[in-house]
Amino acid sequence: MNENEFIYKKDNSTVLEDGSFAWRAPSNIALVKYWGKREVQLPENPSISFTLSNCFTETTLEFKKNNSLKVVDFGEYESTSRAASFRIYLDGKEKPEFSDKIGSFLTRIGKLVPFISDYDFVIKTHNSFPHSSGIASSASGMAALSLCIMSMEKALNPSMSEAQFYQKASLLARLGSGSAARSIKGELVVWGQHSSIQGSSDQFGVAFPHEMHENFKNYQDTILLVDKGEKVVSSTVGHNLMHGHPFAQQRFAQANENLSKLSEILQNGDLEAFVNLVESEALTLHAMMMTSNPYFILMKPNTLQIIDKIWKFRTETGSNVCFTLDAGANVHVLFPEKEKVRVNDFIARELVDFCQKNEYISDSVGSGAKQM
Repeated sequence: MNENEFIYKKDNSTVLEDGSFAWRAPSNIALVKYWGKREVQLPENPSISFTLSNCFTETTLEFKKNNSLKVVDFGEYESTSRAASFRIYLDGKEKPEFSDKIGSFLTRIGKLVPFISDYDFVIKTHNSFPHSSGIASSASGMAALSLCIMSMEKALNPSMSEAQFYQKASLLARLGSGSAARSIKGELVVWGQHSSIQGSSDQFGVAFPHEMHENFKNYQDTILLVDKGEKVVSSTVGHNLMHGHPFAQQRFAQANENLSKLSEILQNGDLEAFVNLVESEALTLHAMMMTSNPYFILMKPNTLQIIDKIWKFRTETGSNVCFTLDAGANVHVLFPEKEKVRVNDFIARELVDFCQKNEYISDSVGSGAKQM
């Protein structure tokens, strides 16, 4: 599907002068990782993630039409000749340091939602998790903002279907942060075209189209905050280092194969196979970082200590607990709901001491974004 198919077409019968929309969008944790992208914000390989429940961003978008602007006719649609004007607040405090990122995002999506340049915006946002906690807020934040913008488009174009609404919301979110494409709708979300996932696309995320086995319902994710500082290497830089990486093509092929395997696992409920594949994916992601040029290591000594403890606990108890990692030092401890009491006791007893200030977040799989 071509991105141009998502360009807003003006409906002169609908006028939207001012108002506000608010959405809550979740963070997500990838099980099969994407690492490496091409222009514009398209993945080199497909990925699949659990949508989280307790880690989310709430965003309110207030808008008021600026009727003093000169309208310019660009042929396909009408738009104004200026960039969208906005102010952004986090927890009630204005954050001008976010302006460059939000401004770049609004400019990037301008072709698809040209009406935004007709308005002045106030963006008010809040994270359920501490901003400095080491949990990336870009996925949930860009998803929430994109859904607010799509609510404006829906008001301007009431005939838009629900499917079109969520597809375009995911596409817009992707243009702000790749993984944000997976923070829109569904317990399990696939982003990137894959032969075994019907409707999958590089342009937007789609809900996993198969019935998920009972073993994975309400799966638990405890996030151990090993390092809450800013990463030494940004994800954008890391993705770009896959260009010319000696193992890039093998990695992209592996990710496609692993997504096929995981699709079967999620349907048949094989927990042992799930553990093996998810941990392998996490370590492969970091192996790509350690073998790029320049190379870098985002894991910390305590990350490795936690992994070793998890492996030892699993061997001794037969538990299905496992770990995954994002592009950072924090550890996501994944386990079935039926093991919640035992694993939570293990985390409190043996893993919390490896967290910065003993801090961690208890979470579980959620169902996606919600309008507020």
